[in-house]
Amino acid sequence: MNRKLINASITASLAGFLFGFDTVVISGANLPIKELWNTSEWFHGTFIMSMALWGTVVGALLAGIPTDKLGRKTTLIWIGVLYFVSAVGSGLAPDPYSFSFFRFIGGLGVGVSSIAAPTYISEISSASNRGRLGILYQFNLVFGILIAFISNYLLQGVGGDNDWRWMLGIESFPALIYTLMVLGVPKSPRWLIIHKNDLEQARKVLNDLTNSPAEAEAMLNAVEEDHQKTRHDTSSVFSAKYKRSLILAFLIAFFNQLSGINFILYYAPEILQKAGFGSSDSLLSSISIGIVNLAFTFVGMTLIDRLGRKQLMYIGSIGYIVSLFMVAYGFYVESSALFKLIFILTFIASHAIGQGSVIWIFISEIFPNRVRAYGQAWGSGTHWVFAALITLFGAILINAFSPWVAFVFFGCFMVLQLLYTHFMMPETKGKSLEELEEELVG
Repeated sequence: MNRKLINASITASLAGFLFGFDTVVISGANLPIKELWNTSEWFHGTFIMSMALWGTVVGALLAGIPTDKLGRKTTLIWIGVLYFVSAVGSGLAPDPYSFSFFRFIGGLGVGVSSIAAPTYISEISSASNRGRLGILYQFNLVFGILIAFISNYLLQGVGGDNDWRWMLGIESFPALIYTLMVLGVPKSPRWLIIHKNDLEQARKVLNDLTNSPAEAEAMLNAVEEDHQKTRHDTSSVFSAKYKRSLILAFLIAFFNQLSGINFILYYAPEILQKAGFGSSDSLLSSISIGIVNLAFTFVGMTLIDRLGRKQLMYIGSIGYIVSLFMVAYGFYVESSALFKLIFILTFIASHAIGQGSVIWIFISEIFPNRVRAYGQAWGSGTHWVFAALITLFGAILINAFSPWVAFVFFGCFMVLQLLYTHFMMPETKGKSLEELEEELVG
């Protein structure tokens, strides 16, 4: 595989690292902030825990505009700036209101990155390597989650009552590094053709990113042919001809969050305390969640272009169903903390192989070149609306009801996901973006 292609994909995927770190780092600050500002459960859930997610919703829904108008690369640069400002501001926030504002800014970065980075990677890669390169974003996302858990654990006791400020502020360092690195990546060749009509610059980029001029020319011709067919098409992403793609994107995003993944990641220390671990042990056990997530994402990375997206969703769905109902059983009969942790980790492994590996790649594949950014925004926006709702009500759900109720709730939705995978989801592996457009849109 071409070295410049790998480097550009890895650099863009580092937006996923910041995504993972930013969304999960709040779990270590959750309880200290609750004690410091002594707010109600509703206020804490809305303004402390889920405010970043509401920023993510806004960022995801609006990200199609800068991703198309400014370009994939320029948008990726601004993502780094948003993360940096959020990290510094959150760490220094004097009150819950300014804290919420800066978390919202970070959420905007997360939302935009979930559109711009997968779109960029899918557009610089080919049919044969799109899965492996696309999953780099998810791999870095879960690596960011793991580093956030480790960082929270190591920073415990460093600043006394201000530990949480260090936990949140330290993200400014990787955000700055990422911003400087992404300055060096090339622009998306598909964006250059579709939105700038710059065939020569696109040819130059493809020559740099492929192993031969012949391969570059073949990709260029396919994109140009598609552009000529659709250049006078002014229909929006919500027109009837994109109905199938819209439904597929909505459902995979909906089921991603109705698995309970963000509920478990955001409230991991609190869930593990309720499972029977002590305060320090719960933070340490949270690291095991990050390790399993990373390890099985690597498994997904090796399988996604071999088995395909649909097969990984089958594996993940079955694993979800078994693990969620077993965790529910463990809470219901008050089994040991270790029993619950084993099946929580099984759940994380199932997510990493299935939904975690597939979602961002799949959504970036099923929309045509002309509306890809807006289609990605639709799928990602759906994902983050439900993530925000689940995180908002998570603070209440975990305290007002026994945890087993939540796990049964999520388990039932995973049965529906299995049916979606079997009856509705197409296989996208090994097909060019232009071939998929012909298949799904015509």
